[in-house]
Amino acid sequence: MRIAARQIGQDHAPYVIAEMSGNHNQSLERALAIVDAAADAGANAIKLQTFTPDSMTLNLTSGEFYIGDPASPWTGSSLYDLYRQAQTPWEWHAPIMQRARQRGMACFSSPFDEAAIDFLEELDVPAYKIASFENVHLPLIHKAASTGKPLIISTGMASVAELAEAVDAARSAGCTELILLKCTSTYPATPHNTNLRTLPHMRELFGCEVGLSDHTMGCGAAVASVALGATVIEKHFTLARADGGVDSSFSLEPAEFKTLVVESLRAWEALGQVSYGPVPDEIKSVAYRRSIYLSRDVKAGEVFTTDNLRVIRPGRGLAPKFLDVVLGKKAKCDAVLGTPLSWDLLG
Repeated sequence: MRIAARQIGQDHAPYVIAEMSGNHNQSLERALAIVDAAADAGANAIKLQTFTPDSMTLNLTSGEFYIGDPASPWTGSSLYDLYRQAQTPWEWHAPIMQRARQRGMACFSSPFDEAAIDFLEELDVPAYKIASFENVHLPLIHKAASTGKPLIISTGMASVAELAEAVDAARSAGCTELILLKCTSTYPATPHNTNLRTLPHMRELFGCEVGLSDHTMGCGAAVASVALGATVIEKHFTLARADGGVDSSFSLEPAEFKTLVVESLRAWEALGQVSYGPVPDEIKSVAYRRSIYLSRDVKAGEVFTTDNLRVIRPGRGLAPKFLDVVLGKKAKCDAVLGTPLSWDLLG
């Protein structure tokens, strides 16, 4: 499958998405700078979120509409105020997408209601991403899938049964290009709760591409995911965590993101294929294996012993496995110190 001009699959380098989220801090200038920094760091795509606070929740400040969990990065805020702070104004989408295209990146978004999909269709986005908290919103999945665009669904919190419902909703609406991203919906997530071994199981179970939407700190989990078949990696991205922002505390900075891009590519390149024996670049190294050499001068008829033979480098002599075979045999002719032992020297 492909998003815009970029092929996605196990035969291609990992597709790395920089999630802007609300890290623009309500500045279009900063949002465009994030696009530029993501491009410079090697991202294949920049991802937005398309919602309004009214499309997300009710303007209430008590009960379940208030975030009181001290472990949450958003504690002390109402849901409505959080989403008001985090939203990307809809009028910013076009200039952000234009900048991304200029920098050679795809730009798409996570819609959070059906109106957002209608808006994004007007901008001809190349794909849709369904956030973890929306993967039970089957009408939203159905509408996004019905556009015929590639669909990426994060799997955070979803049971196998819920994922099956989401996948069925997408495919029944005509989705033929589906990617499921393993995700842990905590902010940040811990490596312990990431469970990357789910990736190959998920690929086999649902018959689609898989990847990782990663909220852990650093890039270790994301790089490791490539070894288990991840073809897409998504990480939150900011110019600097010290600048603050709704998602800054668990976002990568540009240098870190560049490391992710480089190391995930190396991980993919290192997968290779089942291979034994020297690869072409190792052929020259074979000559420096150990082999059997004369460790002093010998005369014709002299018996080979551990006093006149040694297993050393380089590798032009008989292989070490023949040492017990040649010990006790006699020299066929005179030979000098440093001569590689060969069958021709045995009497």
